[in-house]
Amino acid sequence: MSPASTPPAWALESAVARLATIDGVRPHVVPVVFCELDGALVIPIDGKPKSGARLKRLTNIERNPAVAILIDRYSDDWSELRWTRIDGIAEVVATNDGIRDALAAKYPQYAHVEIGTTSIRITIEGVRTWQAKERP
Repeated sequence: MSPASTPPAWALESAVARLATIDGVRPHVVPVVFCELDGALVIPIDGKPKSGARLKRLTNIERNPAVAILIDRYSDDWSELRWTRIDGIAEVVATNDGIRDALAAKYPQYAHVEIGTTSIRITIEGVRTWQAKERP
């Protein structure tokens, strides 16, 4: 495992990650889509149907903004396994045009799915990576 200050390109290009927040007692982990914008990670709260209640991840961030993002690559060839964990401080922000543009550029699905008015912005504090073997 090696410490780094920025996530590797393969991780930023990944389509999905897992966001871990703390509810005061337990970790709460959910899959998310994300993009990099101005050196931070942004996670949308999109317009897909939700349970109707305020999302636990948002409540958790407002109580404790320390979060982790895990991005991994699985392969049946275990010599190709790798992961990146990004630790940071999250804040709930209004979704602006810059966020919409960055997400739409990464995810063509947003041409048909509404990007909501709220997003999560994560200021990166640390990055840890691991891979099964060195890549050229």
